[in-house]
Parts: sequence; C-alpha cells; structure tokens
Amino acid sequence: MIPAMLDPSGRVAMISGASRGIGRAILERLLEVGYTVSAGVRDVSSLPARDGLSVHRYEAESAELAAAWVAETVARHGRVDALVNAAGINPKANFLDEDEEAHDAMWRVNVKAPMRLTRLAWPHLVAGGEGRVVNLASLSGKRVANDNTGYALSKFSVIALTQAIRRQGWEHGIRATALCPGFVDTDMTSHVKHVDRAAMSRPEDLAALAETVLRLPNTATVGEVLVNWRLEPLL
Repeated sequence: MIPAMLDPSGRVAMISGASRGIGRAILERLLEVGYTVSAGVRDVSSLPARDGLSVHRYEAESAELAAAWVAETVARHGRVDALVNAAGINPKANFLDEDEEAHDAMWRVNVKAPMRLTRLAWPHLVAGGEGRVVNLASLSGKRVANDNTGYALSKFSVIALTQAIRRQGWEHGIRATALCPGFVDTDMTSHVKHVDRAAMSRPEDLAALAETVLRLPNTATVGEVLVNWRLEPLL
C-alpha cells in the first residue's frame, strides 16, 4: 500500500538560499503543490511577490537575521511545518592550505547556519507533530572524490547534523532527510569544465525529491537520498 502523503495545504515551509539554484527550484515546486513558503534570501528584491510566498532577509552567518526570520514567519503564517536548509558555499579549501579562512567560512555557512535555523524553528516543528527538515548535503558528504577538503568536511558534518535531528526529534514527529547530489547544473558548479552541463542533474530533479520527502508520513521516513548524474560505486 502506498503511504498517504501529507497534504501541503496549510503547511508552511521555510527555505534558505531560495533565490537561486536548488533552493529556488524547491521554492517553485512547493508553491506549485500548495505549500505556503517563507523564503530566506540576501536580497529580498530577488523574488517577486506572489500568493503563498513571503520573502525575508537572511544571511547565513547572522544569528540575528536567522532569529528575525523565524519570528517573522511565525508572526505572519502562524506556524512552521518544514525547514529546507539549501543555502551553502563552495570555495576551494585543501587541508594542506595554511590559510584556513575558506574552511572557517564553510563551517559557518554550511554547518552552523542550518544547525542554528533548526534550533530556532524547533519548537514550531515540534508543535505540529509532523515537522520536516531537509538539509542539502552532497555526495561530497559521503565520500571524498576531489581535493576540496573543506567542502567535504562541511557536508560530512551536515550528514551528522541530519542524523542528530532525526534522533532528537523522532519522538516529536520530526523527520529529517539529507539530500546528497553530485554535480547539479547551478551557479555553484559553473567552474566545472570537465563535465557536460547537459549531463548534470537539474535543480528540478532535487526539488521533486525534496517535495517527496517533505510529504512522506511519519511512518515512511527517508534519512538520506543519494543522487548522481553518473554511475559510481557509491550508488
């Protein structure tokens, strides 16, 4: 028997990094199926006004803006049912580099920011009994396939964060999933020249998967979704 999917009507989803790339694709998908979406973006003018959408200023490294975004979402929509942590950065950071700023930046943006947002949204996710968290991780969080150690370290940590959310939220009905794509045709992979962009996964592919895990009932949770455009032993 196919599990009954959660009805998106009346459910409120917060999405960070919602102005472009995978975050924007998830925003479009969730609006299309009936979610109310609260988008966290650096530039609020980057998203046009539309029904079911509120846009809020959010900087991943700002605890104050994170707290304000959650508070504004609850004040406007009355609840938070889902959180999609899609904001992230990918500068080069080899473990042999003496300058550790790129490592530190990825820790702040890719790890601490989703941890902070989840903590701030936690009481509201608990209140609904069917809270959902989707963390945009990466296949770089499952294996190390290149020299960008810093990115891999941060995404391995996102996997650990997702497992921690599942563990501590389980009795409250909170379910968390790590989406782990390989190359996706977005701005973040614009530097990749050795792969045909037409062969890469599309942001819409990840959006469809995000919608699915957000709507699965408490009895059919998925911890990780590994996605790639090519054949590899991990999959």
